[in-house]
Amino acid sequence: MPELSPSPSRTRGLHIITWGCQMNVYDSARMADVLRPLGYQPVERPEEADMIILNTCHIRERAAEKVFSELGRLRGICEERQANGRRTLLAVAGCVAQAEGEELLARAPYVDLVLGPQTYHRLPEMVAKVARAGGSVIETDFPAETKFDALPDEAAPQTPGNLTAFLTIQEGCDKFCSFCVVPYTRGAETSRPVAAIAAEARRMAASGVREITLLGQNVNAYHGLDDDGVSTVDLAGLAERLRHIPGLERIRYTTSHPRDMTTRLIEAHRDNPALMPFLHLPVQSGSDRVLKAMNRGHTAAQYRELVAELRKARPDLALSSDFIVGHPGETEEDFEATLQLVRDIRFASAFSFKYSPRPGTPAAGQPAQVPEDVKSRRLAVLQALLREQQDTFNASLVGTVQDILITGPGRKAGQLNGRTPYLQPVHFEGTPDLIGQIVQVRITEKLSNSLSAILLKEHPDA
Repeated sequence: MPELSPSPSRTRGLHIITWGCQMNVYDSARMADVLRPLGYQPVERPEEADMIILNTCHIRERAAEKVFSELGRLRGICEERQANGRRTLLAVAGCVAQAEGEELLARAPYVDLVLGPQTYHRLPEMVAKVARAGGSVIETDFPAETKFDALPDEAAPQTPGNLTAFLTIQEGCDKFCSFCVVPYTRGAETSRPVAAIAAEARRMAASGVREITLLGQNVNAYHGLDDDGVSTVDLAGLAERLRHIPGLERIRYTTSHPRDMTTRLIEAHRDNPALMPFLHLPVQSGSDRVLKAMNRGHTAAQYRELVAELRKARPDLALSSDFIVGHPGETEEDFEATLQLVRDIRFASAFSFKYSPRPGTPAAGQPAQVPEDVKSRRLAVLQALLREQQDTFNASLVGTVQDILITGPGRKAGQLNGRTPYLQPVHFEGTPDLIGQIVQVRITEKLSNSLSAILLKEHPDA
C-alpha cells in the first residue's frame, strides 16, 4: 500500500489548478496554507504532486463537463504514480464540487476528496480521514463555523515578493439573480470582522504588497463586526482603516452590486486617496424588462443615476461592467436598450457573455429561451461596441501623466512593466531598482493590449 500518512515529517508535493474568479485564486492560496503544516509544498507539475486539487467555478458554460474532462486527464497521472508506489490524493473543490458533489463522486469514484468553498479549512481533517479509512470524503455543507473563524492567523496567504494581492472580506449572496448559482454554491452573505481583515492586510503589506483587491461576491454589501464585537463597519469604513496601513498604497474592490453602492461608498471614492478610480459595477442588461426578469432589483435609469453620482464624486472614475445577452425572453428591443445604455455610460472595459442555463436557477426553467444563433449574433454586436469604447478610453490617456505601480521587468532589456490606476498594463524604460515603487510616467502610445510611456523623472521636459 503506498504511504499516505498526513505526517509533516517529509515534504509532499501539492499542485492546485484554479479556475474562475479572483476569490478562487484567494481560496487556492488558503488551501495551500492550511495544508502546509502537513508537509505539503507547491509544485509546478501534477506529475510531481502527492495531492492535486482542482478548484472549480460553476459560473461559465459547461463548467461541470470541463471538470470531468480535466479529471480524466489527472486520473491517468495519478494511476501512473500509483504504479510507481506513490499515492496521489485527488480533490475537487469550489463551486462545482458544491453543486455536483454526489454526482461528481458517482461519475468519478476515483476522486478522494470533494469539498465546497465554505469547507476548505477542514482539509487537514479530510486528508486524515482518507489516510485512516480510505475511500472518498465529501464536505459540501455550510458549517455554522465559517472557514474564516476556523483559520488560524498564521494560515494567512504567504506573499513574499508579491506587489499585489487579493483579500477576501465577504462571501455569499442574498440577491438571488435568476441566472446565478452563487447563492446556492457560496451561501448567504457573510462578512469577516474588521480586525481579521486588517491583520491580514498588515501581514501582506509587511511582505511587500503595495496594492490589495478586496474580494466578495457582493463586496460592497460588506458589514463586518468592529472591534467591540457589536457595531458593524461598511466597505467605506473598512477602506478608510486599511489606507493607513504602512506600505499599503492602493485599494481596489470587486465585485459590486448596484443595490449596495451607498452614498458613503460614493463619497469614499471622493475622499479616500487609496481607492483607485476604477470600479467594476455589473449591470447585466439595459432593459428594465430583462432586469426585472433577472431579479436584479434596479432599473436602467437607476443605474445611470448611480453612475452620474459616482462621476460627480470622482470625475476621473472609469467603469467596467458585466453583461449577459440572450437571457430568457430577451427581445431585439431589449437588446437595443442594452446597446443604448452602453453608449450612454461609456465603459473602459467590460465582460460580456451569452446566457447559459444553470441547473436549479429560476431562469433555467423559463420557456422563452433565446436561440443560440441569436445569442451569438447579439454578443458579437455588443462586444464590438465594448471594444470600441475600450480603445477610445485607452487612447484618451495618451499624453496624460499617470501614477504607475511598477510590478516587474519587461520583455525587453531595460524595460519595466506596471499598471495604471485603471489596471492597464504599461511598459517603459527604467532600472530594476524601481520595481515596487509608484512612479509618474507620461503615456506616449496606445498599443493593442497595453500602453507605452516614458518615466518622467528621467525626462523632466517630456
